Amino acid sequence: METATASGSGTVTAKRKPVFVKVHQLQPNTSGHTLTVKVVSSKPVKVTNKNGGRPSFSSRPLQPSRIAECLVGDETGTILFTARNDQVDTMKPDTTVILRNAKIDMFKGTMRLAVDKWGRVEVTEPANFEVKEENNLSLVEYELVNVEE
Repeated sequence: METATASGSGTVTAKRKPVFVKVHQLQPNTSGHTLTVKVVSSKPVKVTNKNGGRPSFSSRPLQPSRIAECLVGDETGTILFTARNDQVDTMKPDTTVILRNAKIDMFKGTMRLAVDKWGRVEVTEPANFEVKEENNLSLVEYELVNVEE
């Protein structure tokens, strides 16, 4: 029996097992990371209305975005995670989460971890590691250098 696929080739592609990375392995402007981290702290960030306070004429009212800056980490280091909307409720201190398809955004020259609509934040069993808070990757400032050939 052949199984239909989106490509119509009749073959089934096996899903790849996720490759878990550690916090200290994260690099600027990379994506597709899967990692298990503990939430160290979470603080809400004040968000201003995107349309500058002007009335909206769309059919649905604008929902204010909820954003929290969360310090997350594992036994190799920590990094700031930007939690958005429903993710804010999940990212409570002392919670262990698996971040799937996470990406590194650059903010004022520093790395921030984020999960957009293509990824997932899942609560998992409490991890048995101590977070290494003295190695905070979000405190390292990067500078964009153009290399001419």
